[in-house]
Amino acid sequence: MDSKTKIVVLHTKELIYTAVFALLCILLIVLLFVMFGPGHTDKKQTSHKQYTPGTYTSTLTLNNTNLEVEVSVDSSRINSIRFANLDETVTTMFPLIQPAIEEIADQIYDTQSLDAVELSDDAPYTSQIILNAIRQAVEKAAVNKTAASCISLIVFYPSTIR
Repeated sequence: MDSKTKIVVLHTKELIYTAVFALLCILLIVLLFVMFGPGHTDKKQTSHKQYTPGTYTSTLTLNNTNLEVEVSVDSSRINSIRFANLDETVTTMFPLIQPAIEEIADQIYDTQSLDAVELSDDAPYTSQIILNAIRQAVEKAAVNKTAASCISLIVFYPSTIR
């Protein structure tokens, strides 16, 4: 019988380094799985429908003159905000109205939120009135999930409604 005995010498320092390296590799794999694994959805990637696409208006009254604030939206963004019937007499009587809506519109385009709008120090009341009119138009465009569920109940269960 020919037996060859092999002697393996392990240093404690090498064992500790190997164990720490293996533990870090396992931790990295678990971290990557948690971050990018199944079931993880990024809110920016899922584009849920916030608005019904179209152009919506709301009326703003200034000195017996009705101005139409027109807001155009697609399914997830506010694309355009403008006055539909702004004429020269209104801009002469209210010179801050056009710059105020342009400033508000630029902020809304950047943030896509009505809550993050900072009102102008030059015309805070005018800006607030315009922002309220924009808010009314955007509320008309917003997808109403409770109304959609009621409509589906009417469609699927017409005999229950009397």
